[in-house]
Amino acid sequence: MNMPIAPVDVSRGDSPIVLGLPHTGTYVPAEIKAKLNTRGRGLDDTDWHIHRLYQGVLPGATTVRATFHRYVIDANRDPSGVSLYPGQNTTTLVPLTDFDGHGIWDIAPTEADIIARRDAFHAPYHAALEAELQRVKALHGFAILYDCHSIRSEIPFLFEGSLPDFNTGTNMGQTCDPQIEAIVVEACSQASGYRSVLNGRFKGGWTTRHYGRPTEGLHSIQMELAQSTYLAQEAEPWAYDQTKADGLRKHLHIILTRLASWAPQTGGNS
Repeated sequence: MNMPIAPVDVSRGDSPIVLGLPHTGTYVPAEIKAKLNTRGRGLDDTDWHIHRLYQGVLPGATTVRATFHRYVIDANRDPSGVSLYPGQNTTTLVPLTDFDGHGIWDIAPTEADIIARRDAFHAPYHAALEAELQRVKALHGFAILYDCHSIRSEIPFLFEGSLPDFNTGTNMGQTCDPQIEAIVVEACSQASGYRSVLNGRFKGGWTTRHYGRPTEGLHSIQMELAQSTYLAQEAEPWAYDQTKADGLRKHLHIILTRLASWAPQTGGNS
């Protein structure tokens, strides 16, 4: 039975780090699932097991997790529908295609459907995320949103070639203090056997750009992981590879621990 569940799950901590998890949810209300085609019901574009991968990596971190699937509505898209990457292939606020460019609906969502889903799912997730960032900022004087994502390493519809393992996005340095960006870039570059890039194909989604307000003491950074780093294979059944994941978690622990130890220089948060 497809019972309704809350659109967002929050676990509060006392660290300055807030982990955003917008794409790990797989809940699709029955009335929406009935409109998806066979391909859409496969939910292939999930950030598979990302909540499991990050669980316990940084004790004290707050987590804000969307429980709904991105095909219901994408929590990492501008609620107005404006494209994150003008001129490039991408998916919309309510996706009409999957990451391979194939249609996912038998009955496409109407404008009224999109507005209803924005109110029922997108808005509550971001209300919770904003509330937790402000709570953490009140505790520490600043907050760092670390937005957790993953994607298949090869998707020709979205990008050429094979994606690096660590894809850090700060919207070209605009969403966080330069030291925060430097901490993550250095930790990724020191991760032996992994490839990394800063502001490559993924420069930070709407969440990173919206909450990244360094002059207000709110910093944000997106980490897009190649799913090859922790899945047995990047295909159904999307199995979690414990050995791969354990190796990756060591580096995620280093990144998040260093971020949690950061403090703004005296005189401001910029």
